Amino acid sequence: MTAKNKKPKVLTERDLLKIEIAKEMGIWEQVQNEGWESLSNAVCGKVGGLMSKRLRHATRH
Repeated sequence: MTAKNKKPKVLTERDLLKIEIAKEMGIWEQVQNEGWESLSNAVCGKVGGLMSKRLRHATRH
């Protein structure tokens, strides 16, 4: 199945947060062109760490 035939995924709040962080980090274009799997482990860890930090901060306030 090609990417064009896939159903559009319904984005969750976490997905939107991940995209927002990727845009802030300047990696969103790479993700759009090559997919999340194209990122290094270090960059994925940075995205995940920032997501965790923001989610913890959001639950405290």
